[in-house]
Amino acid sequence: MVHVLYSRLVDGAEEAYERTHRRVPRELAESLRRCGIRDWSIHRVGGHLIHLIDCDDLPAAFAALAGDPANERWQQVIGGYVAAFEPADAEGMPLAVPALWRLSDQSPASDAP
Repeated sequence: MVHVLYSRLVDGAEEAYERTHRRVPRELAESLRRCGIRDWSIHRVGGHLIHLIDCDDLPAAFAALAGDPANERWQQVIGGYVAAFEPADAEGMPLAVPALWRLSDQSPASDAP
């Protein structure tokens, strides 16, 4: 399941955020995977970020990450660039978005009905 999270950068921090986020520490990537996050991509539109997080149980993954030392170190680094996170659902969690279609799932020879 893919979840969508929105955040907003501190004004003027766009380039520094991108530079810092080009490569996260290996131990953070390992922690994310260990907590059940298969993939996480971030897309920027001006000062707004759209996070796409592929995970079956995101609340459990976030709970496991809460006390993770690698995540805590990363939050200290990246937190200075982020002005706010905007929760997508009533519980403050990213919104679960079911996939309807993927180009990668369609064989080149198939025709639409």
